[in-house]
Amino acid sequence: MAQTTPVGPSWADTASARLADAGYRRGGARAAVIDLLDEQACALTAYDIEAALREHGRAVGRASVYRVLEELHELGLVTKVELGQGQARYEPARPEHHHHHLVCDTCGAIVPFHDDALERAIAALSRRVDFDVAEHEIVLHGACADCRN
Repeated sequence: MAQTTPVGPSWADTASARLADAGYRRGGARAAVIDLLDEQACALTAYDIEAALREHGRAVGRASVYRVLEELHELGLVTKVELGQGQARYEPARPEHHHHHLVCDTCGAIVPFHDDALERAIAALSRRVDFDVAEHEIVLHGACADCRN
């Protein structure tokens, strides 16, 4: 089976370079948060990030996690996602992996989804109302299959 080689730098490499260009040093906590986020397919809370780092043997305090997330957000490297559960979640800003979220209001499960027809509808709306949509986030609330049964 043929292996594919990634095209261009990883999100972590890009984030580290942008932070360095902005004058931030690549410290232990910053590197740990960036490396963890680079492996994620969907949004995590600061608590989730802190717990995951602890599980991997990296003790990074929550204040440091929040500081790094704020730096990344200010530089447009992470997207801050509000899913209506009282906690912000963060995910790498990867235009090529843009997705939205389904939230189960019963169990709290979060399911990322992408829908080309929805993206086309948003683009058509943008043209129809003559509004340049810079970014968007769709969050659909309801009940997952397990909670419906």
